[in-house]
Amino acid sequence: LAACAAPPPKPAAPPAPLPPPPSSKYYSDDGPPLAVPDNLDAIPDAVPRLEPLHRFANRPYTVLGRQYVPATSLRPYRERGTASWYGRKFHGQKTSIGEVYDMYALTAAHPTLPLPSYARVTNVATGKSVVVRVNDRGPFLHGRVIDLSYAAAHKVGIAGRGSGEVEVESIIPGDAPIL
Repeated sequence: LAACAAPPPKPAAPPAPLPPPPSSKYYSDDGPPLAVPDNLDAIPDAVPRLEPLHRFANRPYTVLGRQYVPATSLRPYRERGTASWYGRKFHGQKTSIGEVYDMYALTAAHPTLPLPSYARVTNVATGKSVVVRVNDRGPFLHGRVIDLSYAAAHKVGIAGRGSGEVEVESIIPGDAPIL
């Protein structure tokens, strides 16, 4: 009699949604977040402030057979070229200066700007710009000039395409460079 009084079995839960298919615009093991937060446009730009430069991250280095010589002081810099962005693969990993990479922070990787420093990145096609804190090294492939966090790429309008032409301009807080 007790078996007849038991409630009927619950239907099986629907299967979890599958991740989006890989895109040729991203590395096979990287890409945008599976669920993009609604508030990316509300994230405020990085606020430039004087910070001591990292002791080790501004030394000359070699990647993929190419030598890079980072700047060792804050100084004017302007370059136009292709920006890309990095996302899930590096989210939560350490940057070149030991900070944890957050794809939703307004940060960037640059091969030679001093770490940390600040830059304004402007989408040449749309004029949209964002101020980022440069706290990592890269990009090292495809002739890119800067790698933006996912949030920064979203704000300048290149996240969907994976890359875009930008102008990168250093921002020097205060009057004197930090050595």
